[in-house]
This record gives sequence, C-alpha cells and structure tokens, in this order.
Amino acid sequence: MQPIRISYFSDVLCVWAYIAQVRLDELKTNFQDKIAIEYHFVPIFGNAREKLEQRWRDKGGFQGYSQHVQDVAEKFNHITVHPEIWTAVVPPSSTSCHLFLHAIQLLELKGIIPKSEKVFEKVIWTFREQFFTHLANVGDRAVQLEIAEKLGLPIAEIQAQIDSGEAYAQLSKDLDLVKEHTVAVSPTLIFNEGRQRLNGNVGYRVIEANIRELLHNPPDEQSWC
Repeated sequence: MQPIRISYFSDVLCVWAYIAQVRLDELKTNFQDKIAIEYHFVPIFGNAREKLEQRWRDKGGFQGYSQHVQDVAEKFNHITVHPEIWTAVVPPSSTSCHLFLHAIQLLELKGIIPKSEKVFEKVIWTFREQFFTHLANVGDRAVQLEIAEKLGLPIAEIQAQIDSGEAYAQLSKDLDLVKEHTVAVSPTLIFNEGRQRLNGNVGYRVIEANIRELLHNPPDEQSWC
C-alpha cells in the first residue's frame, strides 16, 4: 500500500508551527513508512513588520504581539519562547529563510547530503528554535549561513542552489500550491489530494484519526463516512 501523502504548509516564524513540530515527530514515530510528509512553506510572515504593525496597531503593537505569543507558548510545556520575542528582533520576512531551506532540501533530493539523516527537517526545527529561544534573525542571510556552518552543511552547494534559481523555483511551486489549495493558515495539513485538511492548532489525536481513517478507508474505495 502506498503511504498516505501529507502536504504540510507552515511559516518558520509562526509560533503555532513551532508548537506543532512535536505532533509531526509523533506522527513519524507512530506511522513510519505508512505516511509521507511533504513540506511546503506559506508566507504568513512574508512581510512581517508591516503586517504586525497594521494588525496590532490598536492592540499594543509589537509589544502586544510579543505578549500574545508568550501567552500562547505558556500553554505548552514542550517549547520555550524568549521574553523579548518580536520586540528585540523583528525579522522583515520569512521568505528569505524559506528560500534557504529549499536550497537545503534540494541538496537532499540530489543526494549531495544524505536524505536518511533528515537534515532538511532538522534545519527547519533549528531555525525555529533559534528564532523563538535565542532571537536569531533567521530571515538574514548571514544568520542563515552561520547556522548552516555550525551544522556542518556545505555552504557553497547551498549557495549554488540559490544562485542557479532552483531554490526559487521550489519556492514558487509552494506559492502555486498555496493558491491552488487556498492555504491561509500556518500550519495546514492537507490529505487525500486536497479533499481533507486540518488548519491551525489541531491536536495530535485529531490528526491521527484522519490518518487512520484514510488507512482503513483508502480514497479509491467507497465509504459510508
């Protein structure tokens, strides 16, 4: 049986995606080769500063949004958020970060770095953790390179994927999928070729139930559900 394909859309700067990572890890542990997660990026914070300035102008501005993120994080004991999040450092955009991550993903696809080591997934988590716990401006190319160097990644090869335009093509593909599936929330999980979706802060048991339903009732078989 073919694995259940899950399209996972998120923004690296989104606190809900930061929270949700533990659920993805649990899915991979429990379902292993029964699922295949395809990572895509949605630019919720593509124009972060202007977006927050406008949406939080009457709610305390960046300080108000910072408090909101901290209040959200306090409900989950598996993550840590710096008390100056979104105030001491405000990345202008997550798009640069997504581009850099796609370059790393391409290195896996081309076999330049071992896919078995899940480097792409590890770097996504590292970028999130560095931003939310250490206030690293992961939208800045110098910071991205510094993190990649610490992880022992091949810098020249990463840069080559960006310079060649291939990483941009992957980012553009994400944008096409975002439009096709009308994705407006981070994170969003899409199953069953777009017929099922889960948006936002969805608990693990809900995600698991959707996967088990697909495993027991494949899309090409009739179901009374």
